[in-house]
Amino acid sequence: MPEVTVADRHFTVAVGSNLLDALNQSGVAVPYSCRAGSCHACLVQCVAGDVRDSRPDALSPTQRDQGWRLACQCQVVEDVRIHTFDPQRDGQAARVAAADWLGPNILRLRITPERALRYRAGQHMVLWLGEIARPYSLASLPEEDRFLEFHLDCRQAGQFVDAARSLGAGDPIRLGELRGGALHYDPDWRDRPLWLLAAGTGLGPLFGILREALRQQHQGVIHLVHVAHDAAGHYLDKPLAALAAKHRNLTVELLTSAQAPSALAKLRLASRQTLALACGHPERVEAFAKRLYLAGLPRNQLLADVFLSRG
Repeated sequence: MPEVTVADRHFTVAVGSNLLDALNQSGVAVPYSCRAGSCHACLVQCVAGDVRDSRPDALSPTQRDQGWRLACQCQVVEDVRIHTFDPQRDGQAARVAAADWLGPNILRLRITPERALRYRAGQHMVLWLGEIARPYSLASLPEEDRFLEFHLDCRQAGQFVDAARSLGAGDPIRLGELRGGALHYDPDWRDRPLWLLAAGTGLGPLFGILREALRQQHQGVIHLVHVAHDAAGHYLDKPLAALAAKHRNLTVELLTSAQAPSALAKLRLASRQTLALACGHPERVEAFAKRLYLAGLPRNQLLADVFLSRG
C-alpha cells in the first residue's frame, strides 16, 4: 500500500484512496467546503511523488508545476510526501478594516491586505481564521474600493461564521488563494441585456459585477433580482435603490422566498441576446436556470455559481 508522509507523520492507505479523506482520517486536518474542486479550501502540495488528479484543469499550470493539488479531487496511487497549506507560511497577511451587520444574519467583512491584491469582480478567495478556512466571493470592486469586502450568511452555525462573529477592526486574518469563478463582467457585453439573479448572499459578487458593469457604462438594460428568505434579507436594498435611481437602464426586483415561484414564472426575455448571471444556493440557482431556459435563454448565455452550505 502507498505511504503518505506529512511533516513527521507517516501512514499507509489503500491504493485509490481519496487524498482528502485519507489526510483527515489520519489526523491531518485539511479544511474543505464543496468537495467538487471549486472552493480550493483543500489545497495541498505534493513535494515528492504525485497523486491521480481528476480535475487538473482546476488549478493554473504554474500551481500544478509547483505541486499544488486539490485534495478532494485526488487519489493516492503511490508513495507521496505532502505539505498542507499553512496560512502563516503560504497565505497573505491582512487585517479586518470593519465588521458590521447589514441585516439580522448578514455579516459584512471589509479586509485590508498587507500588500495590494489584483482581482476582478466576482472572484473567490479563501479566508483563514486560525486553522479554519472558508471560501467567499468578493463583493468589492477593485477600481473603487480600498478593501476586500465579503458578505457572510450567519443564519446557521458553523466554525468559520462562529469565529467571524467576534471579529473587530484591526484583527488579523489570513488570505488564501484567489481564484476565478464563473461570474464576471465582459466589456463586450456592453450593449446586450443583462440579468443578474441572486439568492441570499449570492447578491455579494453580483453587486460587485453590477457596479463593474455600470462603471464601464453598460448600455443594455440590466435587471437584478434578489430572492431572500424574507423582507429583512434584502440587505442591500438601499444601495441598489440608489443605483437604480441614478441609472435609467437598471431595474431591481426584490422577492421573498414565498414570492419567488410566481414571480419567476412570469419571467420574460425581451431579447435572445440576453445574458444572465445567477448566484446562490444550488436549489435556487437551479430554479433560476430552469425559468431562464423555459423563457428561451440559450444555455451558453447563463453563467452560474453556487454556494454550498458549510460554515
